[in-house]
Amino acid sequence: MTNTTPRRTLVIEREIPHPPEKIWRALTQSPLIEDWLMKNDFQPVVGHRFTFRARPMPNWNGVIDCEVLVVEPNLRLSYGWGSLGLESVVTWTLTPTKDGTHVRMEQSGFRSEEDASYKGASYGWQKFIGSLERVVRGMD
Repeated sequence: MTNTTPRRTLVIEREIPHPPEKIWRALTQSPLIEDWLMKNDFQPVVGHRFTFRARPMPNWNGVIDCEVLVVEPNLRLSYGWGSLGLESVVTWTLTPTKDGTHVRMEQSGFRSEEDASYKGASYGWQKFIGSLERVVRGMD
């Protein structure tokens, strides 16, 4: 039986006044990722399985299992994201602009806009991307 439930995609876009190379470092270096997102054992290698680890909460152990799908340095990074039965894909796209970088984060695979996971991700990614900007601003 095929699941034909429509899937939703969350997209957040920001202009960050720093070059793509600097943002790429914050997206792909484990200690920097921890500063703006979560503890992790990320490596920018296609096929690498890794976890994000947050504080456990009721009905959630705080672990998000992931796998690197695409690594195009300074341009695009994509990883599968799975937790609580939600299987989705997070894709970061970096596009140079005259004033810095257009950053596009897309998470696809939500069941619907009414899904609590979609709403939680929308709130969470806004916060995380704000923290990403802070980390990039503080980098040498």
